[in-house]
Amino acid sequence: MDALVLLAIGLLGFGMVASVLPLLPSGLVSLAGLGLYRWDTGEPGAFVLAALVACCLVALAVDWFGGAIGASAGGASLRTTLLAAVVGLLCLPLGGPIVVLAGVAVTVLALEYRRLGDAEASLRSAAAATVGVLAAAAVQLVCTGVVLAAVLVIEFL
Repeated sequence: MDALVLLAIGLLGFGMVASVLPLLPSGLVSLAGLGLYRWDTGEPGAFVLAALVACCLVALAVDWFGGAIGASAGGASLRTTLLAAVVGLLCLPLGGPIVVLAGVAVTVLALEYRRLGDAEASLRSAAAATVGVLAAAAVQLVCTGVVLAAVLVIEFL
């Protein structure tokens, strides 16, 4: 196995790690690893490559929009969703993923309570936003894991 293949597999592994850490673009990292692997080995074939690129793009889209979709599904306003995303980004250096989740949940809860005056609806929106962030990470992990597994199968079988 040459150095570029090792680097490609390393990028694919890092893509999986990035899927559970905010602000790290797991889909792009996996796409870079897949591209490097394809460039160096000529594998996978066009059909499998297209499917794996689609997995990387799904991971990227979910990374960008998963939390917002969750908040919106829970009834949060666009303003609340955008402010929660900003708070999440600001919380990352303060304590990582747990603080991001807490920051998003508290922001949605507070802003929706201020907007609606309804504690139950605010809690529902905050819970949906939190589930959206967690679900986005899970989907990214699955997508990047599929890409890594496919490359490992191609390389070692």
